[in-house]
Amino acid sequence: MKSKFDPQKHHRKSIRLKGYDYSSEGAYYVTIVVHGRECLFGEIVNGEMILNEYGKIVQKWWDEIPIHFSNVELGAFVIMPNHIHGIIFIISERRGEVISPRDNPNHNNQNTNVDETEKLGAETAPLRKPTLGQIIAYFKYQSTKEMNKIETKDAITKFWQRNYYEHIIRDEKDLQSKTDYININPSLWDEDDNNPKNNL
Repeated sequence: MKSKFDPQKHHRKSIRLKGYDYSSEGAYYVTIVVHGRECLFGEIVNGEMILNEYGKIVQKWWDEIPIHFSNVELGAFVIMPNHIHGIIFIISERRGEVISPRDNPNHNNQNTNVDETEKLGAETAPLRKPTLGQIIAYFKYQSTKEMNKIETKDAITKFWQRNYYEHIIRDEKDLQSKTDYININPSLWDEDDNNPKNNL
């Protein structure tokens, strides 16, 4: 599904001196990888991802993000055996209006750590203006908590890598490219760098 992006209407007006403001309205492409790159969420069968119980929990908590954060909407999303890709829109209080993050080449592609202070707020009341890190921290915390309630032969306490990869989506072409990649990702599993077979 194509999402509308208007760089003329939705441009950034100010330059912040101390790094990028990740509570800014905009579109963000994120990748979160399973701890140790273990294939915990299901398997690819004939180019289609078949979710197991863990995978269904991940889907549930991703879908819950806009319920907890009223100024967040979700774009394309896919669960792979050991990682996820998704698009998060941080919007104004008026749902549906997406504003492009300002052009900041130093913050285009980041392998980002979730700050400890953001983790502390993972179970608090909804935040009015969350940062991208707080959104990811909430998702990781809630999904991990529920997955750990499943009784397994070998108990798992840590499901996600500490960091995550993010890319600031700059325009409609970029958004469409990331959306297309997410949609076809299961069919690319055989060549995926996260596929354990490619790291033997």
